[in-house]
Amino acid sequence: MARGDRAAFEELYRRTSPWLAVRLRRRCADEQMVAEVMQETYLAVWRAAGSFAGSGVGGSAVGWLWTIAARRLVDAFRRRAHHAEPPPAAAPHPVAPAAEEEALLATVGGDVGDALGRLAPELRDVLRAMVLDGLSVRETAVVLGLPEGTVKTRARRARIAMREALA
Repeated sequence: MARGDRAAFEELYRRTSPWLAVRLRRRCADEQMVAEVMQETYLAVWRAAGSFAGSGVGGSAVGWLWTIAARRLVDAFRRRAHHAEPPPAAAPHPVAPAAEEEALLATVGGDVGDALGRLAPELRDVLRAMVLDGLSVRETAVVLGLPEGTVKTRARRARIAMREALA
């Protein structure tokens, strides 16, 4: 892609767009906003493909892609808030665990995975956004549609619960 190979870009899109759309929809119920964020994300990836440092610095293409998408989603929420429209509520959590949730617990595994599985969903969402997705408190608040103080409180409660479960 860094050399302008459209086939490489199309392959990346084919492999990652379904996964990325699901992750974005879990954080935003507005399909139009999700579509715009997807478009902005892949455009940014195409333009910045040459700047991806890759596994040489411990990164992955999927992690890089998600970082771009998460920041684009935060920007979209900010634009909407700037235009005085309240952001739509995040999509309701399904009763059955999502594939992303199962993959997270399977990847982490062991005592940490068990502790994560016992966390309340709202604490796990904050922990996922801040730790796994690398978002700041403010970005997490925007993405989850929560006040910053609530994000800080939930992050603290999640850390305490994890510490107690792993002690």
